[in-house]
Parts: sequence; structure tokens; C-alpha cells
Amino acid sequence: MAFSVEMPELGESVTEGTITQWLKSVGDTVEVDEPLLEVSTDKVDTEIPSPVAGVILEIKAEEDDTVDVGGVIAIIGDADETPANEAPADEAPAPAEEEEPVKEEPKKEAAPEAPAATGAATDVEMPELGESVTEGTITQWLKAVGDTVEVDEPLLEVSTDKVDTEIPSPVAGTIVEILADEDDTVDVGAVIARIGDANAAAAPAEEEAAPAEEEAAPAEEEEPVKEEPKKEAAPEAPAATGAATDVEMPELGESVTEGTITQWLKAVGDTVEVDEPLLEVSTDKVDTEIPSPVAGTIVEILADEDDTVDVGAVIARIGDANAAAAPAEEEAAPAEEEDPVKEEPKKEEPKKEAATTPAAASATVSASGDNVPYVTPLVRKLAEKHGVDLNTVTGTGIGGRIRKQDVLAAANDEAAPAEAAAPVSAWSTKSVDPEKAKLRGTTQKVNRIREITAKKTVEALQISAQLTQLHEVDMTRVAELRKKNKPAFIEKHGVNLTYLPFFVKAVVEALVSHPNVNASYNAKTKEMTYHSSVNLSIAVDTPAGLLTPVIHDAQDLSIPEIAKAIVDLADRSRNNKLKPNDLSGGTFTITNIGSEGALSDTPILVPPQAGILGTGAIVKRPVVITEDGIDSIAIRQMVFLPLTYDHQVVDGADAGRFLTTIKDRLETANFEGDLQL
Repeated sequence: MAFSVEMPELGESVTEGTITQWLKSVGDTVEVDEPLLEVSTDKVDTEIPSPVAGVILEIKAEEDDTVDVGGVIAIIGDADETPANEAPADEAPAPAEEEEPVKEEPKKEAAPEAPAATGAATDVEMPELGESVTEGTITQWLKAVGDTVEVDEPLLEVSTDKVDTEIPSPVAGTIVEILADEDDTVDVGAVIARIGDANAAAAPAEEEAAPAEEEAAPAEEEEPVKEEPKKEAAPEAPAATGAATDVEMPELGESVTEGTITQWLKAVGDTVEVDEPLLEVSTDKVDTEIPSPVAGTIVEILADEDDTVDVGAVIARIGDANAAAAPAEEEAAPAEEEDPVKEEPKKEEPKKEAATTPAAASATVSASGDNVPYVTPLVRKLAEKHGVDLNTVTGTGIGGRIRKQDVLAAANDEAAPAEAAAPVSAWSTKSVDPEKAKLRGTTQKVNRIREITAKKTVEALQISAQLTQLHEVDMTRVAELRKKNKPAFIEKHGVNLTYLPFFVKAVVEALVSHPNVNASYNAKTKEMTYHSSVNLSIAVDTPAGLLTPVIHDAQDLSIPEIAKAIVDLADRSRNNKLKPNDLSGGTFTITNIGSEGALSDTPILVPPQAGILGTGAIVKRPVVITEDGIDSIAIRQMVFLPLTYDHQVVDGADAGRFLTTIKDRLETANFEGDLQL
């Protein structure tokens, strides 16, 4: 049976996405979760995986098309379904109208199936949300009482101190009752809703009798009240008696409470249409344009550029020409004196724009060339502002897409020759993030990941006996093996062959051989748990902070499987796509401290894990080696491996034996068979 692929949910408040590239064509066979296409929004660029396995029968949206969330973009089914699907396509609207009842019928049947016995409702409980997580905060209900849901259809969004995630429905049916409101913090296992069939939903309503009916009436009346202003907002502003509409700082994402105004795109007195960009706002998660909620004339701007404004605060007012004139007349002489003062800098802005017009125009023309991948309006505007030719910029996004960071880096590179002439401009810019320059001299609230990292690391040092042992390992043979097999590995397995999979393989094998290191200690019960599986946490550096997603059952994986798992977890960590299970259950951690050249460090382990291994930078050094009883000095590729362990679980001698096993495996470098080439 053919399956409709819809544009998925792409983030809070995101209602549509632009298809930038199809990765598959009609007739191609796809597996579950295999990437189908790339989609861009004003917040993120991402790949959309296939929800089912099968053959692509039809693609309903082309590249560069902007599609609403929930819109059908492709059809996937069996190869022999192709002729059957092509016929209805030619019959135009009539079959399309018939499809809706067909989809509705199974939904009506699905609801009775779950509570088929007596129509009793099924309790929906707050599920397990990760190791040591005991509660979750409901951030948004995606369904309401009376809505019909399918198995695994998202019911609500929940936030914890580790992850934000959607909770799916455990059964199919109708939502009978919601027992916890948005912003409520609920214990794991507590009942938050009930799902039954239509009868189960109707029964409570009848039992509540008159009071329930009275409550339902105002609830039904509230919806039109909310909808009417939205529909009439545009005409009301100019049609009223000169009253202005407040423009508030909108919701900018989950857990985002404020935004910094980076640029006003309109000035007082300018006329704007509904959804026309008003200003640009920056948060710790995203840079975006804020559209006008109504049509009219900008009467007043209440927040300047570089101001940080709370969500919900009024930043401007929009009305008609009368509304713009009325306040000026009412303020009399003092107001008349203030207006010119506010307008003077506005008069200077066109001069600045005029001065940069040639560069901006050049960037615009370049960006529209055939050789430039799709860029978002914000990136294009940034290129115009800095006079960057997009044809000269190498994108680091998916498919070579140009991102904001690429434009800023290009702008810095162009400015470098001029700065090099002055002796005071010789500061190094290597590994410098230009975005962090705005942090100087400020005090800001930390994000959630930084808050949790601070809390957990300090707590870890207080409840565990941590010390670090350091071994030096000769990686020369691994380096030669990697160099020789890297092209074939990439061609066969589709991922790059880095040093990390070799470290992971050696560590996992050593943890199996030394179960006393792959262990946890419970001080309350005075019991030691020796884990049967090696669930390896990998430290990942993300823009939001440090995350440690877990490779579960790593002892069962080959080097190619380990390499793919590392790439997948790192990508999902940086794109906020991790699930609670991805961050729970770790029994040991590896952290790559050498990514920026660090030779060694003293990593902090987080209980209940008993150890964390750091991998320093691999550097060439002269060392003394012994071959056939003869000592000589040779240039070898060396690395330091610092192991931090909990002395409550592991003794120093055991830690030394564990590191010796890892050292021997890496220096022997018998990984040829593990590469599966």
C-alpha cells in the first residue's frame, strides 16, 4: 500500500519548509530513516529521512518549492504499485476528494481497537525520560480533548534538564481527558492523560451534566474570539480611529526568553504589509527576521538596535497615517522637539546604505548565480551588509550550503589584508569565533546545557574520589594503517576514517576484558554493579555546550559501525535531534581533548560512571625505541591518554592494567580485519 510522505514538524513556530535538494528520485528504493531530501527553514537546514521502506512512486514537490508542514511531498510504496498510483493522478480533483474519507475510515476503526473490551480509557503516563531523570515539564500539548490519535502520533512536548522531546501516544483512540496542564512539572510514571474510544470520551461528558456543558460553551466561544482579531488585524489598524497595534517580541524557540535586536529593517513612518520583515533578532539559538503582524504605518519604535528584549515586550507600534500623526500632535511642544532628535539618526542611515550600495549590489548579483547553493534571506542580507561576494564563499552546511558563519568568516578574511598593515592588528584569529566578541563586557543568563554542566561537574567532584593516570601511546602503526586504507574505507562505508573509531574499539575491548572498570558503585546500598554491556558515551562539542550521547552495546560493533554511530550522534547533537535514550545509560566516556591541539587534560567523570578517557593530540616526537635489543631515536606519532577514574570503584593498579591493555591494542595495530574492506 502506498504511503504519503508529509513535510514533518521542523521546529516550534515553523509552519513551512523549502525543499533545497532531493537526494532520491522516482523509482529509487529507500530504507527506513534513509535521507530523502534536504529542507531549509528560517531556523535550520536539515535532512528529512524516509518514514517507511519502499520505492519512490511520485515526487509531489520540486526543489525550491516552499511546502506547509503536513503537506504531502512524495508517495512511497511497492514497485508494482506504480501503475495503480499513476492512474488516479490523471483523474484530477475527483479522486483527490475521495482520498480524504478513505484516510478517515481507518482512523475511526483504530480508536475502538485499543479499548475494544469495554470502552474504558487507557492511562497515558509520563514515560522514562533518561537515566536519573525523575520528572518532566510539559511545554506544549499537541492534541486536545476529543482529538483522535494514532499509535506513536506525538501527543505533547516535554522538557527535562537533559533534553527536550515529543511524547508519542501509546495507543490509538480519542483523548478523553488531559490531567496535567502546560508548564506543569510531572513525576515519571504519573498519569497525564487518558485515551479511549468515542464512547469513553462521551461518557464523562454526560456524567458532568449541566456544569460541564456550561464550561464547554465558553470554551467554544473563546476560539472565534481569538481567531477574529487575527483575521481582522490588518484592516482594523488602518480602519479604526487611529489606534496603533503593539508589536511584541515573539516566541523565539523553546526555553528562549529574550532576543537581541541586531537591525531594524524599517523606520518610523515607513509603511509595511502583513508578514513583511520588520527587524532582525539574535538569540543564543538562532538569528531570524521578525515579520510585521499587521499592515500599516510604523508609528513608534520602542527598542533600539543591540537592545536585549524579553519575549512579549512591546518593541514597536503600527497604525495608520492618522495614528502616526496623532501622538505627535498630542505631545505638543516637548514631543515636537523630541521627534527630530529621533529622526536625525534615521536620516544618516540612508547615507550608510548608499556608501555600501556597490558592494551590496555586487553580493546580490553574485548570490543569484548558478554556482551558488541556496542561501537563506538572512545570509544573503548579511553578505550585502559586509560586501561579501557569495560566489567566493565556500559553504560548510549540508550540500555546501552557505551559512551565516561562512559569510562572517569571509568578511574577516577580506578585512585581514588591510588590518595586517597596522602593527596593532597582528592578533591571531585562528580558532576564534567572531560571534563571541559581543560577549565582552556583558552579563548574560546561561543556557540550559551550561547550567546542567556546571551543576553536574561540581556535584561529581563532591561525591566521587577522582584521580587521573596518564599513559603515552605510540600511534605510528595506526596512522600508517589509516592513511593506507582511508580512501577504500570512505568508498565502501561512506564515512571518513578518523582516529576516534580506533580509540573506541580499543577502549570497548578493554572494558569487556576489565569489567571492574565498566562498573558503578552505590554508596547507599554498598553494592557494585558490573555492567553486561558497554554503553560508551562520546563527548560532543555543540554550539549550545557539551553533550555526551551514548553508543549502546558498543561491544557488538565493528569499526565501520562505530564510525557511522559517531558521525550520526555528533550530527544529531549539533542539530538538536537527540532523543532521551541517546543521552542515557552510559557506562564509560571518551572525550577528544586533542581536537584543538591539547596534549593532555584531567577529564571529570560523572557518576555513576567509574571512568572517562581523554585522547590528546597525536604529534610527532623523537622517542627512544628498541628493536632487536638495539636502542635508537626515531620520529614517532605519539599520544597521551589520561584516564580519570573513581577510586571508590577502581584502584590505581587496576587503572594501570586497563590502560596497558588499550596501549598494547593500539601499538600492535592489528585492525586490518576490523575495517571490513
